[in-house]
Amino acid sequence: MHWAELVAIAVALSVDAFAVAIAAGVRLKDAGIGQTLTLAGQFGFFQAAMLIIGWLAGDSLKSYLATYTHWVAFGLLTWVGVKMIIGAVKHPAHQKVAERYDPTKGASLIMLAIATSLDALAVGLSLSVLNHVVWFPAFVIGGTAALFTLAGLQIGKLIGATSTLGKYAEICGGVVLILLGLRVVF
Repeated sequence: MHWAELVAIAVALSVDAFAVAIAAGVRLKDAGIGQTLTLAGQFGFFQAAMLIIGWLAGDSLKSYLATYTHWVAFGLLTWVGVKMIIGAVKHPAHQKVAERYDPTKGASLIMLAIATSLDALAVGLSLSVLNHVVWFPAFVIGGTAALFTLAGLQIGKLIGATSTLGKYAEICGGVVLILLGLRVVF
């Protein structure tokens, strides 16, 4: 695989992580360094790990996995998107529950990391079929996803910090996650 092809694949796989990171930044508004590194680290790790898992699975599981990965991604992205929208439109009496939601912690973090990296599983399967070694591509793809996540989170924080835009941007972020899920299905 040529360097340019690898970079193109890495960027293409990182676009979902970038979009999700923008939505997370809007939600968090003032994400600390720990939250930032956690999100970027998890997204980068899962991109690399799913690529390797796909490569190890090889051609024998390709048809089975291809049948279901889009539905899993759709479900995870839609669930998190709906949760963001509900958190943004809740009445002030429910605001404390919405404030506790942190996409850089717990099940939400794992679901987002998996949902944004399912495409890497298919790419790993493809690399296996083409008899390419996976280790260097996994490093490049994981690193690119982490960098795109860092950038997306910072952009989202800037948007979310504007009090008049914050609520609407969070709703838009939830809608974007749902649309990403629908894009995966179609």
